[in-house]
Amino acid sequence: MGLGRVPFDDPGEGMHAEIARELLRSRDPIVLTLNGVSYVDKPPLLYALLGGAFALAGPSETTARAVPALCALAAIAATAWLGAKLLGARGGFVAGTALLTSAGFFAFARYVRPETLFVAALAWGFALVLTGLAEERRWRVAAGLAAFGVAALAKDPLGVIGPPAAIGLALALAGRQRPLRRWLPWPGVVGALGLGFGWWVFAERQTPGFVWYTLIDNHVLNVLRARRFPDEDVPLSAAQFLMVALLGASPWVLSAGATLWSLVRRRAWRDPRETPWVALALWAVGVLVLTALSPFRLPHYGLPAYFAVALLAARGWESYGGRRLVAAHAGVFAALALACALFWASDGRHFLESVLGATDIATRKSAAAGQAAPLPSFAEFQPLLGASALVFAAGALASGACAFVSGATPRRTRVATFVVLASMLALLPSVAAALSLVSAHRAVQGIGLELVRRVRPDDLLVHEGPLENSGALEWYTGHRPPIVDGRRSVLAFGALRPEARDVFWDAARLERAWGGGSRVWVVSVRAPGASVVARLPGARLVAASGGRWLWVNAIGGGVDGPPGAP
Repeated sequence: MGLGRVPFDDPGEGMHAEIARELLRSRDPIVLTLNGVSYVDKPPLLYALLGGAFALAGPSETTARAVPALCALAAIAATAWLGAKLLGARGGFVAGTALLTSAGFFAFARYVRPETLFVAALAWGFALVLTGLAEERRWRVAAGLAAFGVAALAKDPLGVIGPPAAIGLALALAGRQRPLRRWLPWPGVVGALGLGFGWWVFAERQTPGFVWYTLIDNHVLNVLRARRFPDEDVPLSAAQFLMVALLGASPWVLSAGATLWSLVRRRAWRDPRETPWVALALWAVGVLVLTALSPFRLPHYGLPAYFAVALLAARGWESYGGRRLVAAHAGVFAALALACALFWASDGRHFLESVLGATDIATRKSAAAGQAAPLPSFAEFQPLLGASALVFAAGALASGACAFVSGATPRRTRVATFVVLASMLALLPSVAAALSLVSAHRAVQGIGLELVRRVRPDDLLVHEGPLENSGALEWYTGHRPPIVDGRRSVLAFGALRPEARDVFWDAARLERAWGGGSRVWVVSVRAPGASVVARLPGARLVAASGGRWLWVNAIGGGVDGPPGAP
């Protein structure tokens, strides 16, 4: 509910929505564009789905966010179905709802990005392959491999490589890797490679250099921190990444950890009956450990592990959910309640700088640029922190009561499981409200509406800084701006294309336009002290909103004085 309540978050959502809207006009999913410039950072599946949704229901925030929300439901369905196959109905229910109530996953279920689509394809791939192997249904294994191809088409080519590697290693540890055709049937391999990489042939033909950019610059050189086309993203440290990833999957990492410990202690990889669980464990641990070891990490890089964590957690509750596990959950809830209460009672500086500084990409970009992050005031977060503290405190008390009450262990475990589920479900409205707060505060919509009111047909609109920081500018204004100081961005590769020659300006060209006899408006994501516009003659700062500043020259007159203008 409430998917369309607030405008697109920028940077973040607006860019993806605008790319899909331009795809809807061009009808060419191979040549994606933002602001008319070639965009090759992500595969086309998300944008094709968004464009199809816009064609059916019209372009809007609700329609755009419905796509990742439906993808999240698909991921939950795959997780629940595999859990039911491996553990029975109750285990499947716990696995599915554990994924739903992982706060990190739930947040991206309401956010226009390819993450939940990627997770859905991965979850269905594992579900189909693992059940197909267990039930000797080769068609299901082939369909699962094809689903991994869809994962590559959704977000990253590693989606078609990593999962079969984890499954193959699990089979090898059990001595069941041969014959290869049993778990790598040729129709599935062809489907995976065709879906994951087949479109690269057409993309390279349409945009020469695409394959080099995707494989070398965006993967190899990115890991080596030596990209030729870098953007402004600021990576997390290994400790920050692990903290964000584990907190985003809390408290389910506790019972998942119990399952992992049991698998290791029993050397379960030697038992063919445990192969599905070993494969899931290898995938979850591999995603987190390999990302932590990589020099480049962003907060959402742990999400592909979450469906496996949810399944391992469900088994932990079903098989090892004794008093100690219940007490551990009570302790974690108590710690989270105390942390939220301390934040609620504080002045908010540490919360805004440390917590949001680790979990929010845009906040990290602003800090690296030496300017204040465009975030709501701490007073707006305080009620949500208070509500979260109460939810966690209630969960701690109820879980503690389950841990120390006498009675049959299985029944106590079932009650404790549903106490944890209920507590996490009660937290989700606060997560959704926090997302809405941030989106509403830093959306480009406010500046966009101001421009719609003021800009005349013969005026010129320019954007200063990487356009993805105001990705929905054209969405909300109907104007396509040239870009100044915007080559260090996701459009850096497209900026070299011939059709982008008149889109990317240098400061000298802006200065010529500034004094050229027309009224020029500049939306800048650079603070006034760092903006080239501030040094232009007659520059007037007429509005500031969401980490953006709106400038205009004095030529042409008739500039209304906006409310609250400096």
